[in-house]
Amino acid sequence: MNDKIRLTPEQIAARDPSYSFQELLDRECVPVPDALRESTETYLGSEDLAIERWTSQAFFDREVDKVWRKTWQMVCRESQLRNAGDYFVYDIVNDSIVLTRTQSGELRAYHNSCLHRGRVLKRGTGNSPELRCPFHGWSWNLEGDFQGAPCQWDFPHVQEENFKLPQVKIDTWDGWVFINMDENAPALKAYMGIIPEHFPQWKHGQRYVSAHVEKVIAANWKTVLEAFIESYHAIATHPQLLAFQAIDNSQYDVWGDHVSRTITPYGVPNPSDAHRFSEQDSMDDMMKLAGSEERPQVAPGKTAREVLAEISLPTVSEQAGEEFTERATMSELMDSTLYLLFPNFAPWAGHGTVITYRHRPNGDDVNSSIMDIYLLTRYPEGTEPPKDAATFRLGIDEPFKDAAEVLGAGLANVFDQDGANLPQVQKGMRASKKGAVTLANYQEVRIRHFHQTLDKYLNA
Repeated sequence: MNDKIRLTPEQIAARDPSYSFQELLDRECVPVPDALRESTETYLGSEDLAIERWTSQAFFDREVDKVWRKTWQMVCRESQLRNAGDYFVYDIVNDSIVLTRTQSGELRAYHNSCLHRGRVLKRGTGNSPELRCPFHGWSWNLEGDFQGAPCQWDFPHVQEENFKLPQVKIDTWDGWVFINMDENAPALKAYMGIIPEHFPQWKHGQRYVSAHVEKVIAANWKTVLEAFIESYHAIATHPQLLAFQAIDNSQYDVWGDHVSRTITPYGVPNPSDAHRFSEQDSMDDMMKLAGSEERPQVAPGKTAREVLAEISLPTVSEQAGEEFTERATMSELMDSTLYLLFPNFAPWAGHGTVITYRHRPNGDDVNSSIMDIYLLTRYPEGTEPPKDAATFRLGIDEPFKDAAEVLGAGLANVFDQDGANLPQVQKGMRASKKGAVTLANYQEVRIRHFHQTLDKYLNA
């Protein structure tokens, strides 16, 4: 094991010897947003992490009480609760929360349990003028006030003022709705750290859900989440990306307890494999992943990154209803810029259609989880947003390729490559003789940051 090894400053500072992402930004022809210029260069230690963090039921049970009931969690898009009476039920392990919009337009969230005999008040989504229990007919208005029950003469001990539905903290950010079951939780904006400062230029609130896939995966929720907060695995798992993703020199950042980020440049070959690919190879493989039959030619003196940016600009500008030519960096048009808000909300940044991930337990099963993939597409300001896409659900044995019509064949294949690994990672950890995992100092610093924050909640 490596707990006792002392590293030199040079070993801690080691990076890929090729150009950095920041040096790639120096090639931009328009001003680069301050958010992209930040680079934290954080070292958080080299110690191994115990396998039980991903496999132990006792550890999982502590997470339920200390994490899922104490943190801000994304529930849905605000468009799900557009009208008075709209409701949305969010289940996390054994907790159930019903969100609704009141007649006055306020968003409310309540513990989804009847105060009579405990039946859940609502399931799924819909619209209702009240929260009425289907079991015995006890009802509450959308403000959570008790409205009465059949044969109320038999309940003289039930006082209306004492039978309000218990509320849950609720807030919104950029079109997303969040809840926190901890009555003493900090405000959402404070919890989100630098995210509200970084994201305004990318206007997540001015977007609709153009695709949403929900997949059950046979692996712990952290096992799955961690595969999407490092690009290191792409070298072996996604070889089709090497021609146009600079995986080796991805930038990794962490801020405070709750926020981290990976930026992986597109349009340039992976530095370790650059000798294998021409600029035209990079372009051809990018278009293949996108499912396009077109193969734009990269003229001498031009790069695939520059040509892809030129091709992307008209589509992105049309979607957004504004011209980006003088202010959209190549990075914002194509790079994989993926943030994480602890514990499980992972929005991408950029001007075009972006991905957002969410990872959560599958009920109380330590060895399976649910992964949500949202595609968010801009629409012009002042116009009516298109209707959000319906959720496409995949069971534990259904591959992402079954959702290729929603995600596109190239993206579905990438997710299936991850999906082939993750159950085997979970199985291998349970079989581990070593009893620990070893992390890279830089490329997997986000995983270490995540677990250090997790420990702060578990030990609080």
